[in-house]
Amino acid sequence: MSVPAARPAGEHSHRPRKRFGQHFLRDPNVLDRTIAAIRPQPGQRLVEIGPGLGALTRPLLAAAGELDVVELDRDLLEPLRTSCAGLGVLRIHHADALTFDFAALRGNGPRLRVAGNLPYNISTPLLFHLLAQAPHLHDLHFMLQKDVVDRMAAGPGEDAYGRLSVMLQYRCRVEPLFDVGPEAFRPPPKVWSTVVRLVPRETFPVAVRDERGLAEVVRRAFSQRRKTLRNALRGLLTADQIEAAGVDPGARPETLDLAAFAALSDAVGATGDIDSASSHITDHIAD
Repeated sequence: MSVPAARPAGEHSHRPRKRFGQHFLRDPNVLDRTIAAIRPQPGQRLVEIGPGLGALTRPLLAAAGELDVVELDRDLLEPLRTSCAGLGVLRIHHADALTFDFAALRGNGPRLRVAGNLPYNISTPLLFHLLAQAPHLHDLHFMLQKDVVDRMAAGPGEDAYGRLSVMLQYRCRVEPLFDVGPEAFRPPPKVWSTVVRLVPRETFPVAVRDERGLAEVVRRAFSQRRKTLRNALRGLLTADQIEAAGVDPGARPETLDLAAFAALSDAVGATGDIDSASSHITDHIAD
């Protein structure tokens, strides 16, 4: 089904709102590459976060025939309905994606395929919110600030490696796809963007006794990343316990791979101290 070339309703009249972090995608070449990466098909349960003026919504809806969208700005709802009329079944959820229940939306149906041009000001907390519902998600395709994707995909020893890297890579396969310049948006952001694919893992790359332990160890380690592990994890593990887990207490957190963090997590679980830990895998904070 071809998508009408007409400009989405309201594109000229709606002024992007800074409080919603709105930067509307307008480059047709970027849209084509994004749709090609997603490969939407009829029968799939697609969800778009932050559809805005419908630039990505229209081709997604036309290809799949049905689409759920989650949009916080109520002034965009009617223009969105108008611009998508006749393309398929559009279900609009006026809600905050940070608190939206994606598991309930799935119900007993197929796992969700989630896409969107995410507002930069909520990207990290939103990623952690979605991680908590990963069993209900088939894959995710997002346009994000490039430095966020760099952190998501970074490995041990790289400057961008941190808490977001470890926790996302534990739950998902992270695949940066292509970069997008500021000129592709209205208004142009001050940074480059990257389209990334996240695929929730059927089997985790490492086994951990308790995800709370992994989350707490990683949080503590990177909250003071210049410190050695013996100092960063003080009160959680002793230097002897760190060494018994097969990890150098004098190492810095950015040098540890996921297996090392899993070993430290299990060491915490063995002490029983994690019951008093306040962190969780879904904590809404950045590195």
